[in-house]
Amino acid sequence: MAISEPAPAPAKPGQLVEMSWDPITRIIGNLGIYTKIDFAKRRVVECHATSSLFRGYSVFMKGKDPRDAGFITSRICGICGDNHTTCSVYAQNMAYGIKTPPLGELILNLGEAAEYMFDHTIFQDNLVFVDFCEAMVKQTNPSVLQRAQTTEAPNAELHGKRTIADIMTAFNPFEGELYKEALAVSRVTREMFCLMEGRHVHPSTVYPGGVGTMPQPNVFTDYLSRLIGIVDFIKRAVAMNNDVFDFFYEALPGYEEVGRRRILLGCWGAFQNPDVVDYRYETMNEWGKAMYVTPGIVVDGELVTNNLVDINLGIRILLGSSFYEDWVNEEPFVTRDPLGNPVDIRHPWNQTTLPAPGKRDFADKYSWVMSPRWLDPRTGEHLALDTGGGPFARLYVTALSGLVDTPYVQSTGQSVRITLPKGRTLPETTLEWRIPPWSNALERNRARVYFVAYSAAMALWFIEQALERIRGGDTKVFQEFDVPDEAIGCGFHEAVRGVLSHHMVIQDGKIANYHPYPPTPWNASPRDSYGTPGPYEDAVQDMPIFEENGPEDFKGVDIMRAVRSFDPCLPCGVHMYLGKGRVLRKVHSPMFGATHG
Repeated sequence: MAISEPAPAPAKPGQLVEMSWDPITRIIGNLGIYTKIDFAKRRVVECHATSSLFRGYSVFMKGKDPRDAGFITSRICGICGDNHTTCSVYAQNMAYGIKTPPLGELILNLGEAAEYMFDHTIFQDNLVFVDFCEAMVKQTNPSVLQRAQTTEAPNAELHGKRTIADIMTAFNPFEGELYKEALAVSRVTREMFCLMEGRHVHPSTVYPGGVGTMPQPNVFTDYLSRLIGIVDFIKRAVAMNNDVFDFFYEALPGYEEVGRRRILLGCWGAFQNPDVVDYRYETMNEWGKAMYVTPGIVVDGELVTNNLVDINLGIRILLGSSFYEDWVNEEPFVTRDPLGNPVDIRHPWNQTTLPAPGKRDFADKYSWVMSPRWLDPRTGEHLALDTGGGPFARLYVTALSGLVDTPYVQSTGQSVRITLPKGRTLPETTLEWRIPPWSNALERNRARVYFVAYSAAMALWFIEQALERIRGGDTKVFQEFDVPDEAIGCGFHEAVRGVLSHHMVIQDGKIANYHPYPPTPWNASPRDSYGTPGPYEDAVQDMPIFEENGPEDFKGVDIMRAVRSFDPCLPCGVHMYLGKGRVLRKVHSPMFGATHG
């Protein structure tokens, strides 16, 4: 969080104040949030989200050996590179016409589960909660902190913190007890990941056709022992998150409007079912629905589809406010999918990246992020789907779909039940995430800790299945293959922060076209060619401000909570601007807190 010096003069009644946070640096690109705030009405009037960095993976992937795609695309991100590798492997499996052996699938699932636990824990407890900790709230909402000091924590018996303020203090950066414990848990979960995928965050044992991990029993028991060691932390984390977020609703009536937008959620599914998946496009609907995180699209609380074929064909890449030239007059790479369905020229299979740098102009082009949209066949509307930071969409879609039924996780149609085993101090515990009435900042954050529990519970199921296969003599983890001269493939997965798809076209045995679409373009997209704002912009624009500071010492904590609830990679530093781009002060602190005392 940036710290600003007092502005020369406070805002007058009705006066709009321009405030910007740029860059909110991320692993993928540089994010800037530009706003106009009416301090008299305590409301954000306008918001634009920008990215100032062009990376061009889709350009230099052309002509490469398709087998290198996973290793190259893992470098798209320095925090969820394994998600890209896995998704690329899925796309390659389809293109090569191969299937990963079941034990190899379970190893991949275990690696990805550990990644979710690792990343969500470090983001939630060491980055998101900095915006809710005692040191921050003392500066932005002292009256709320005063109330927190006298408010009993409903789950105190479980997590040991008597008041809400005690929880907030425990999350103070660098000093708080829970802040430091979360760092230790992140180390353990990273070790779990490396047992399965070799190296974090760019896997060394994940390939098309399988994995190079040696499937010895001790690999899985080492993973399991670490998992059992953190399940009590997860149970306590869920309880503390519930206490804090419920308190904010109570202490600040109307806070449900912070970061709230229309319920437009996309989830592309995760955790393949090794007994069903064969990676054939023709059966993608069947094996997609068998995933242990169900793919789907939710519009206004209604499940529109679970069909990955429909999801794939509905993707449109729009430009509008992006620094690119259009490619609609280019020759398409793919005119029909393997089922004979027509493929649109704006689908990623047919996209050509034509960068066109220019001056930032909020009335025209202002971002290097394109605008992925999903064409709703019922209405013809290009929907600006968001991922809810990843877990919110995953839990929402899975809950509504009612397809997941394992010993440790069940989706009910309205909720997801998660059972964690007995740990070192706490008994077996069943948690239940219920579909909330809003898609807002607090619910995106709440869902994140529940999905840590979801991943832990599913990991138990995958370990049991893996050990059963090994005991039965099934130790095959890799399938030989040949690269065809001509092929297309698509992979659907969930990166930590949401939907991830890779779309590949092979010609003459080389990559002719390759477009990865991670969650950042979906969430951080600018206004598209129809004028529809992207999710960050939509969530911040027209939202109320609850921070007690005026423009002279405004921190923008509500805006940061709204944006960070989407988990836009890792916050590193913020520059604070006020008025006509005048820099008040630059603070190069990773996430507020090194000097909060």
